[in-house]
Amino acid sequence: MQAIQSQLFGLREYLSPVLKESKFKEHGRITPEEFVAAGDFLVYKFPVWTWEKGDDSKVRDFLPKDKQYLVTRGVPCLRRAQSLAYTDADEDAERLLSFGDGANAGDGEEWVETHAGRKAAINPGADSAGIAEIPDDDGDEVSRGLGNLSLSGGQGESHDTPDLDDIPDMEEDDLEEGDEATAKPKLAASATTAEAGSSQPDPSKSNLLQVRTYDVMITYDKYYQTPRVWLIGYDENGKPLTPQQIFQDISADHAQKTVTIEPFIHSASLQAASVHPCKHSSVMKKVIERMNNSVVAEQLAQQAKTNPSSSSAAGKDSSSGKRKWFGRKASGNTKEAAAAEQEEEPEGMRVDFYLVVFLKFIASIVPTIEVDSTTSF
Repeated sequence: MQAIQSQLFGLREYLSPVLKESKFKEHGRITPEEFVAAGDFLVYKFPVWTWEKGDDSKVRDFLPKDKQYLVTRGVPCLRRAQSLAYTDADEDAERLLSFGDGANAGDGEEWVETHAGRKAAINPGADSAGIAEIPDDDGDEVSRGLGNLSLSGGQGESHDTPDLDDIPDMEEDDLEEGDEATAKPKLAASATTAEAGSSQPDPSKSNLLQVRTYDVMITYDKYYQTPRVWLIGYDENGKPLTPQQIFQDISADHAQKTVTIEPFIHSASLQAASVHPCKHSSVMKKVIERMNNSVVAEQLAQQAKTNPSSSSAAGKDSSSGKRKWFGRKASGNTKEAAAAEQEEEPEGMRVDFYLVVFLKFIASIVPTIEVDSTTSF
């Protein structure tokens, strides 16, 4: 069933037209040219991302051959998404702590203690009751011993210097035979390696942090006219993760719903976890609107600092418009004036930042996979 659905989706994307007009601020969708521009900006600012061309049989003709999709490799995933789940039991385990003194306990600052019902891990070394007290030492014995020392030999005892001839010579043959740092024959080394491999402890039972890594790809979806994210996971030994293991790193609201295992569109044999882009444009539209308002406000403030005379002159003209209106002559340069005013308007958010914002949105779907390397933006 899933294979038939993938074939239908591929046919639908093939028959859909290519977007020519920019609509990233109005609808959250971008054209292939804007996708390439945003990808170039992402690669320039964050070199962990690179362009790939994919298989020759899967080339999209509306994109450059050497810029078919973006990829970053070795993205760490330190823990499972289930560890971030906040349940009702965690909410019930919260309590308020006050740091006031006595009767003024209510006037002090209050803090929320989370996970109050959890028991501390059993650690014998951390038990203060099991540590014996160190007795106080007045230092009499130490000072008495230091007082008996002297450079002349203390109580007049004579220490004979040993003759250098009595020291035995170190023979090189004995050193080579008994030195553990000397190279061993290859057969012995391979046998030692085999023994070490057979006695290697199970990684799941060790105290080391097991880190998964992911290859993250960003492609352009022609039907939805938005970017699309693909994930390929590996365990700590470099082996590919199974679909069940990949869904452990996806939030429960999206696993097997908006995130499914599908054939990678730029490969003939590769399977990857895909974040379905059906809601990308609506979410990106809301995020871009908020960010664009803040960018416009910042640009207006910067213009006011650089050109304070223009804003004051505009205020004077508006206040004295009634007096000067009758004395003005008709001007034929109204179009040029309108164009000049339009040029002075703030540009707002550029389409170059689209993928930077897009990665921050994807980070909410895969919270434990560090796909967002754009934290400085």
